[in-house]
Amino acid sequence: MSFQPAPNPSIAQAQATPASDRAHVLVIGNEKGGSGKSTTALHIAVTLLNEGLKVATLDLDARQGTLGRYVENRAAYAKRKGVDLPMPVHAAVPLSTLSDRNEAQADERARLEAALEQVIDHVDFVVIDTPGSDTYLSRLAHTWADTLLTPLNDSFIDLDLLARVDPDTLKIVRPSIYAEAVWKQRQLRAVQGGRPVDWVVMRNRLSSLAARNKRDMSTVIEALAKRIGFRVAAGLSERVIYKELFLNGLTLLDLKRGGAKSGQGPSLTLSHVAARQEVRDLVSALNLPRRDAAAPSAEPETEQATAAPQVAG
Repeated sequence: MSFQPAPNPSIAQAQATPASDRAHVLVIGNEKGGSGKSTTALHIAVTLLNEGLKVATLDLDARQGTLGRYVENRAAYAKRKGVDLPMPVHAAVPLSTLSDRNEAQADERARLEAALEQVIDHVDFVVIDTPGSDTYLSRLAHTWADTLLTPLNDSFIDLDLLARVDPDTLKIVRPSIYAEAVWKQRQLRAVQGGRPVDWVVMRNRLSSLAARNKRDMSTVIEALAKRIGFRVAAGLSERVIYKELFLNGLTLLDLKRGGAKSGQGPSLTLSHVAARQEVRDLVSALNLPRRDAAAPSAEPETEQATAAPQVAG
């Protein structure tokens, strides 16, 4: 992965704009698929929407289109059930179909800038979901990140995205191409006077067991965080509920205890209440700036879960 040497003037100007004057851009980036980027993106977006903030989402993985389908499913569910769900402003940014490489890259840059131009001054947050591969469009998105969130499954296979690790000593041999690229981009942005990039690595699908792999992962990630400068946040545990919610475009934040009609969603269990708290803890750990937001509705999580949920609204 090799970022372009510098963004064009319009990007540099927007990136340098004071935080109070434009949306905060959260890019969810990881070149490995299956790390939960789209699920994380919509859960974060809905959490912010529930705080009274305005949120736009961009799907840069138009071929897979997981986030786009998630949002479509959400809109369809709201219409079908007659409920009011908070919705982000959503757009997809497809890859260019031009055959010439330079022309294709210019086309993709224009597409991304056009999508951002529509929302950057009208919302509080833009959440960008990037492909699970190295693409020019993904690199461009990284140049916009005020916060870069990298979901990482809790395994050494996925840790390889960030660093090469000695199997005997667990010492870091060297950062990966992706980690080096992010580091260089952060340096470049600082030189250009843009907002500092806050890089957060979230450990997804953590096991509840105190396994050796979990301990070893913690040791290596903490050392790597100090070496290349990212923060570590606890992510989302492996739960079937996330797959079940996708078909209806729902998130854990949409489910309420009690008073629901049968068939309006999966039952809300104590496990799901704990999962919802994981989402809130993640958003809190991101330390995202708030601008004139309405106070979030505090819902006690200590009540006993009932047999069926109620969709918010």
